[in-house]
Amino acid sequence: MEDTAIFAGGCFWCMVKPFDTMPGIKQVISGYTGGHVANPTYEQVASHTTGHTEAVKIIFDPEVISYKQLVEIYWHQTDPTDAMGQFQDRGDNYRPVIFVKDDEQRKIAEASKQALADSEQFDAPIVTSIEDAKPFYPAEEEHQDFYKKNPLRYQMEEMGGREKFIKKNWQHQ
Repeated sequence: MEDTAIFAGGCFWCMVKPFDTMPGIKQVISGYTGGHVANPTYEQVASHTTGHTEAVKIIFDPEVISYKQLVEIYWHQTDPTDAMGQFQDRGDNYRPVIFVKDDEQRKIAEASKQALADSEQFDAPIVTSIEDAKPFYPAEEEHQDFYKKNPLRYQMEEMGGREKFIKKNWQHQ
């Protein structure tokens, strides 16, 4: 049995490993979603002209790991108070979004977002949006499993603020 989830949280390179290493995850695909151009390239998305957001599509076994657990992992990779990108990645193509495929995912994502807001963990409002899933286009092969193929470059990306933010805001969770 398998299900899918789509999350956007800044550069897709940095969003693969946290999910890829969990039991029950069958595949994590870097790609683009939410735009108005079919099969966009990395260069097109980076030009901010297609409306796409870099995202990851997660194929998972819901009997091993639940969608609710995936949403929790997602929060712990992002700054939910920054609507215009994540860390050093700025612009609409890096905005944080939970893309939901049905009412059940929307209910879980909205409840989780409300719980995070109610926790008052952050002084600023939780601005991550929850939107209906749109067509998802896998990124070019060089962008897949980036943390495995380019460990040094991946480490440099993580040091652009994400790693520090996670340690400060999520480590105690």
